[in-house]
Amino acid sequence: MGLFGKDPKKSPREQVREWNSKLRKQSMLLDRQIRSIQREEQKVKLSLKQAAKKGDRDVCVILAKELVNSRRAINRIHTSKAQINSVQLNMNHQLATVRVSGALEKSSEVMKCMNNLMKIADLSQTMRELSQEMTKAGIIEEMLEETVDDALDMNEEEMEEEVQKEVDKVLHELTQGQLGNAPEVVSDTLPQVKESKTSDAAEEEDLSEMQKRLEALRS
Repeated sequence: MGLFGKDPKKSPREQVREWNSKLRKQSMLLDRQIRSIQREEQKVKLSLKQAAKKGDRDVCVILAKELVNSRRAINRIHTSKAQINSVQLNMNHQLATVRVSGALEKSSEVMKCMNNLMKIADLSQTMRELSQEMTKAGIIEEMLEETVDDALDMNEEEMEEEVQKEVDKVLHELTQGQLGNAPEVVSDTLPQVKESKTSDAAEEEDLSEMQKRLEALRS
C-alpha cells in the first residue's frame, strides 16, 4: 500500500505549508538585501559630508543621487515584501475554508502578486517555480513572462523631476544647508567619477567602488 496505494499528490494543507515556508525564506532574503543597502548608504552619507566640507559639489551631487536611488530600491523591496505577505495571507485564508470547498480556489490577487515578484532578479527563479506549482494546483492560471519593465507609473520626464527634488532634499539634509539645489539631472545614469573635479585619486577610486557596490545591491 505504501508503494502502490498512496496518492503522491500533496494535500492542500501540506502544499500551503510548503509554499509559506518558501515565501518566508524569500522574505528573509529581501531583509538581508535591505540591510546590505543600508550599510552602503551609511558609507555614502559619510563620504558626502566629507565632500561637502571640502566644497566638492560635483561629488556631492553624485553621492546624493546614489542615496536617492538606494532609497527607492529599498522602497521597492518593501513593496515586494508586502506582496509576499499578501500571498501568504491569501493562502492561509484559503486553507481555513478548504474544509468547506474541499480544494484551493483560483486567486487573481495571488496571480498579480506572483507576477510582480517574478520581476525581481533575486526571487525570479523561485517565484517561477512557485507559480508553476500554483498553476498545477489550480490557484492561478499559467503566467506569461512580461518583458516590459516596471516604470513606477511614471514617464522619464516625471522621473527626472522627482529625482531632482529628492537630490536637492538629500543635499540640504546631509550638508546642513551648506549646499543648495543640485544642478539639473539630465540623465538617469550617473556621471562618471572621472568628471569630478576632485584631485584626490584615492577618493575617486573609493567613490567609484561605492557606486558599483550600491548598483549591485539595487539590481
